[in-house]
Amino acid sequence: MQPTFTSSRILLPVRPGFIFFSLSLALLLNFLPTAQWPGIPDWLALVLAFWCIREPRYIGMGGAFLLGLCMDVADGAVLGQHSFAYVLLAYTATRQSRRILWFPLAQQAIQVLPMLAGAQLIQLVLRFLAGAEFPGWGFLIGPLLATLLWIPLTYLLLLPQYQPVEHDANRPL
Repeated sequence: MQPTFTSSRILLPVRPGFIFFSLSLALLLNFLPTAQWPGIPDWLALVLAFWCIREPRYIGMGGAFLLGLCMDVADGAVLGQHSFAYVLLAYTATRQSRRILWFPLAQQAIQVLPMLAGAQLIQLVLRFLAGAEFPGWGFLIGPLLATLLWIPLTYLLLLPQYQPVEHDANRPL
């Protein structure tokens, strides 16, 4: 798949190991102490939404559930809080993937914003139901920053799939 459908670049198939690596790196970024600062995006939700939109056959609701359990254990949150939010995010991203890919990258980011904000709001509601206090308005700035990071993240995660620009006469593709 190209970055958008108006692109003329042909991409190589994605390697499942690269998907696993990028999700693991996002999980590690969420484990950092800076992840609790106001306005820091949920890296795992962002990368999970990206791969659910780009490659819905490789990552789905089951993977989102397992990654959510890892986040619940790491954050010491109510078990299932991140899992529920990530599963709904994965479902929404997979369901909307064909439609979202028709848009240019800036409009894709706008389409992804409600999904990421919804995942944050679900986590916020589940925290309230568990008796936690309001974490502050900075908690809701994270999806906005993640939306701004959508375009550079797209190019970064698609970089290994780009074919070389120079054409070799000995290569069939």
